[in-house]
Amino acid sequence: MKNVTFNGFIGSILIAALLVSAAIGLFWTPYDPMKLGFTARLAAPSSAHWLGTDEFGRDVLSRLIVGARASVWIGTLTVTFATVCGTLIGLVSGYARGWIDAVIMAVNNALLAFPGILLALGLLAVFGANQYGIIFALGIAYSPSMARVVRGAVLSLREREFIEASKVMGNGELYTMFRHILPNCIAPITVLATSMFGWAILSESALSFLGLGVPPPAPTWGNMLAAGRPFIEQAVWLGLFPGLAIALTLLGINLLGDALRDKLDPRMRGLK
Repeated sequence: MKNVTFNGFIGSILIAALLVSAAIGLFWTPYDPMKLGFTARLAAPSSAHWLGTDEFGRDVLSRLIVGARASVWIGTLTVTFATVCGTLIGLVSGYARGWIDAVIMAVNNALLAFPGILLALGLLAVFGANQYGIIFALGIAYSPSMARVVRGAVLSLREREFIEASKVMGNGELYTMFRHILPNCIAPITVLATSMFGWAILSESALSFLGLGVPPPAPTWGNMLAAGRPFIEQAVWLGLFPGLAIALTLLGINLLGDALRDKLDPRMRGLK
């Protein structure tokens, strides 16, 4: 139990640091993240520029802070989109069963056959490489995973006594689904959504690294990592700090997700 608490504590600190950085970036950064300074190109970390400057003389710390804001925004909207769509699809599929379930899950399994990043790449070719195109593409790519988890939970719940009691009382199908079944699916939804937030940040960084993310000069951790690649020997900090930000964020999300799973899953509580 102490280990679970420690994981949750460390994960919470790392995620809190991400959220605070994103909030600060809305109002203040040490320097203008877009301002060019050719006299300070590739300056090493110093008291003037704590994390150095990039090939255009822009402050790396300022761009990391603004990049955190972009990552949180994209991750939050992606998870919201995927959670709402996937939950509704899984709820209908698991509760209706029969041919409706068969058709929905056939389409869902077909989407799951594609790795999420490849599906997102294909969708971005249609929607274009921009912030909301990324959100829509990743949301569609991750919705099938949420739908599958919710469907499994609904199938185990729909035959329970309290569902039968709701039907006997004359409650409608929609009322039973949203009043009695959906609240009992919150635990798996919460755990998966937490992990999905990390997937979204990593995928956005990967897409930006490939040149299909948020278009420059707007800073994201992925395109900062890509821009620093040609200067890996001359200015190692250009790749080090964005990569470290991504790694620590994913570590925090994974630790927090594990703690939430152990807290919310009764099967895991029974093992403690």
